[in-house]
Amino acid sequence: MIHEPIQQSLRNAVRAVIPDADTSAVLVRPCPDPKFGDYQSNALMALAKVRKENPRQLAERVKAKLDVGEWCDAVDIAGAGFLNFRVKLSAISRTLTAAVRGEHLFFQKTAQPRTVLIDFSSPNVAKPMHVGHIRSTGIGDCLQRVLRLLGHRVITDNHIGDWGTQFGMLLVGWKTELNPTALAADPLAELERLYKLISPQCDEELPQFNAALRDRARTELVKLQAGDPENLGIWREIIRLSQAQFDRIYSRLGVRFDYTLGESFYNPHLEEVVRSLREKGVAQESNGAIVVFSDGSIPPKEDPFLVNRDGEWVPDPALVRKSDGGFNYMTTDLATIEHRLKAWSPDEIIYVVDDRQAPHFRKLFLTFARWQPEAAKQVRLWHIGFGKILGDDNKPYRTRSGDTVKLADLLDEAEQRAFLLVSEKNPDLPEGERRNIARVVGLGAVKYADLLPNRQSDYLFSWDKMLALNGNTAPYLQYAYARICSIFRKAQDLGPWRSTVNGLSLGAPEELVLARHLLNFGLVLEAVGDECRPNFLCNYLYELAGHFARFYEACPVLKAEGAMRVSRLALCDLTARVLKQGLEALGIETLELM
Repeated sequence: MIHEPIQQSLRNAVRAVIPDADTSAVLVRPCPDPKFGDYQSNALMALAKVRKENPRQLAERVKAKLDVGEWCDAVDIAGAGFLNFRVKLSAISRTLTAAVRGEHLFFQKTAQPRTVLIDFSSPNVAKPMHVGHIRSTGIGDCLQRVLRLLGHRVITDNHIGDWGTQFGMLLVGWKTELNPTALAADPLAELERLYKLISPQCDEELPQFNAALRDRARTELVKLQAGDPENLGIWREIIRLSQAQFDRIYSRLGVRFDYTLGESFYNPHLEEVVRSLREKGVAQESNGAIVVFSDGSIPPKEDPFLVNRDGEWVPDPALVRKSDGGFNYMTTDLATIEHRLKAWSPDEIIYVVDDRQAPHFRKLFLTFARWQPEAAKQVRLWHIGFGKILGDDNKPYRTRSGDTVKLADLLDEAEQRAFLLVSEKNPDLPEGERRNIARVVGLGAVKYADLLPNRQSDYLFSWDKMLALNGNTAPYLQYAYARICSIFRKAQDLGPWRSTVNGLSLGAPEELVLARHLLNFGLVLEAVGDECRPNFLCNYLYELAGHFARFYEACPVLKAEGAMRVSRLALCDLTARVLKQGLEALGIETLELM
């Protein structure tokens, strides 16, 4: 963690030159181009601009106050005022030696822990989880792992869809069309069949429309909302069956939640939310409904409560109570924020939901700020959006028949494809061992392929690419880890080498490149946590594996002797530990034998 004392020294120097400067934005980060140095800061240019000073002159004054001799060989001023730091080999060796001894793994717990609530996955009751759920589930799980690793207090909540008009239709289907045998065999498939059977008959715009059936569905829903014992019993059974299947998938993926508070949890509070919104003048009646209009505080182009039609900005209000008295997502989400603030006092609430919901969240956050302005100042509400998974036709990924791909089926296929590959490469391994390798490799491949792209980009689903043992894939990284494990199996007769580490020899260029890359692990974790971008970690680990491959090819490890062998074993050990910890932060398991 060499950058931290350098950064602190830089902040001290800035304060010595500009006593009233806010140094929180004075940061030291890895140099984009190693030929300029190891670390760099561009903070002085911004400080100079605010004070209308020459940035290079300010950089000279700050440099004169710097005290980084313990860590750096040189500090250079470049361009318009960049400070470039070149770290001493002795400092790199010292830091790596401490890591070998278990004092750190190039990161440390934050000195300012935040309470972060992460809302992710959120499947709908009575529907199988589909391929799209891998995005919210994987990204949310990675974020909670990284933030916990960095010492933040993390609360995870799976806000499942367990309330709403669909239950009127499900109740009718359950009472009139249920197949108990099918329900026992595959509950969510049977519940989905019932919904698809009844739903079109309740839609006035479809040819299957049946007015009597629609009216019965409405009646069943009203009875449920009024607490009818029979309907409540069926509703609870539907939730139980759904949750059991959700839990099986979460167990396979290694995902856990602290809470699963579905929409129904907030139902008793919705009337009070609407009453409060009206009392405070945030919401008003319009055509029998209760809505939130724009308050005119935002330019029209940025105002989610307005939409441009034929060159004119017209209202696009947020609906909090429908004209028939029913509530919707906006009402429930407002009640959810209020509950979370009262229950856990989070500094941040992160919603991992696809980008198509961005307009909803903009309205939600602005409405909450108008409703409870003081509470809104205490929390950061953050929508972490993501793109779609595409098939070969560049359309949302589906089965050949056009159906949405069920997540359980996707995971099954990943494991089966991996099993065929493992069996081809290692046919002599016992089947149980091949199955376990296939599970770890297959599930890891699916997760990694989803986390690797910029989360806001769409990505093309490709079995061949994600399961490849070369390129930027999970199997490549898992194999790199297993390869290092094999080195230590061969080195077992060398004795307890760690106790003999007394500084690392970093004479070969490949050794130094690998060592410098290891130093930046903590900075990458912090960037993932700060910007909610798992792809930063994926790319770091891929680069780490590449640096290790070049090091291993150029620098004999077991054939080296004495202190050099110990030093190179230390580099192998640190690389393996960072790979394992990094993959674990992505929610991906490792294997010592592949």
